[in-house]
Amino acid sequence: MLRVYVAGPITKGNTMHNIYRAVVIGDLLMSRGFAPFVPHVTCLWDIVSPHEYEEWTAWDNEWLKQCQAVYRMPGESKGADEECKLAEVVGIPVFYSIDEIVKWSQSNPGK
Repeated sequence: MLRVYVAGPITKGNTMHNIYRAVVIGDLLMSRGFAPFVPHVTCLWDIVSPHEYEEWTAWDNEWLKQCQAVYRMPGESKGADEECKLAEVVGIPVFYSIDEIVKWSQSNPGK
């Protein structure tokens, strides 16, 4: 399975709605045969055991570097924009639609 990092807004706007949207996207990616990483769910972890923003972004970036692709959700997000920049620096393609990432995966099955 190709690992896909889901990048998108978390705290900008309605946090719970953003988490919901990210989980729905992650579930859609999973149903298409991908192994999604949805950093938005760490909001629940942070409720139980809070960490500084910088700790979460460092942790997320380590996971991002283990993925073969990034799916960028719509919406304004400085953090997601930074994640996409990191992906480009390390050579991980960034996609903006599910159809686009499915098409790419079909033409790059060995990734």
